[in-house]
Amino acid sequence: MKSPESAIVFDQERASSYDQQFDALAPIREALHLQIRIILSELPADANILCVGVGTGAELIYLAQAFPQWRFTAVEPAAPMLDICRHKTEAIGIASRCTFHQGYLDSLPATEPFQAATCLLVSHFFMQSDERSRFFQQIATRLQPGGYLVSADLTADMATAEYQSLLEVWLRMLRYADMPEAEVEKFRASYGRDVALLSPENVASIMTEGSFELPVLFYQSLLARAWYAHRRPE
Repeated sequence: MKSPESAIVFDQERASSYDQQFDALAPIREALHLQIRIILSELPADANILCVGVGTGAELIYLAQAFPQWRFTAVEPAAPMLDICRHKTEAIGIASRCTFHQGYLDSLPATEPFQAATCLLVSHFFMQSDERSRFFQQIATRLQPGGYLVSADLTADMATAEYQSLLEVWLRMLRYADMPEAEVEKFRASYGRDVALLSPENVASIMTEGSFELPVLFYQSLLARAWYAHRRPE
């Protein structure tokens, strides 16, 4: 099964400006990466990591610098984003530990099982829960039994007053990052239409249906939440 197309098309122009656009919000990303590092720190020194929807490679580069023997497979459907990721790894001398796949999980050649996978701000583009569950199942089949998944997405119960309040602060955050108002409004319109905002409980349940056990919520920044979970033993 292929991943759905995002509401945002990452052409060359958008990909080139992506990292700079969110520079003002770097502390949020860095806090998530630090916690991922701690969660995965028990993995072997030569661990093999799958990065699904790697984008421009932020979490890959952070983890590669923290764990100098880890190997990475970067999966990304948007060629301009993957090109930036590749160039960044070459610039800091870690490209030899990376395999780059432009496409989706279903076209990734067979590999040895991975010890862990990261999937940050990807699964919320599946609007149907059964498709989202199958996506997690695809990741699970690439992991060794007990392997880690770290997954982050936008989540909320859109029927609640809490969501409405958090949404306004979230949009305020985008404006803080100097995003043009027209772009901010595009984000607002996409939630629930192109981005599936589900309650944290629903997201955890979908991960469980996708062959992971005991998803643990470890991070929240406004509408963004992240879990870690282990692939269910066979």
